[in-house]
Amino acid sequence: MLMYVTLGSNDIPRARRFYDAVMPTLGHVLRLGDDTELCYGAPGGEDPCLWIDSPFDGKAASIGNGSMLALSAETRAAVDAFYAAGLAAGGTDEGAPGLRRYAPNFYACYLRDPDGNKLSVVCLAPN
Repeated sequence: MLMYVTLGSNDIPRARRFYDAVMPTLGHVLRLGDDTELCYGAPGGEDPCLWIDSPFDGKAASIGNGSMLALSAETRAAVDAFYAAGLAAGGTDEGAPGLRRYAPNFYACYLRDPDGNKLSVVCLAPN
């Protein structure tokens, strides 16, 4: 269903340090990166991908109240690794890894990237 998701950033080099640290924990790599945008996805893959961009209209990037991007993890260890890497790379805690009430085996973490975009990583595997 999704082709790509875009999150805004006011500081692409800072965003790159954060996403370069967290995306490999989920098996994703930087596919494209320059001073205005970054693209992360599966190695050698096409879609879907995550873009981190400076807004095209030249205005400051802002976060949406109630907006959140949820990324899929194959293991609970990957959720834990994403969370730890995110905090170490300048992210802020919005909910430590653990089971949630949303579904059986819904193991997730929540944090914000350095621009304030809210992220969740979820594993549904029963491990």
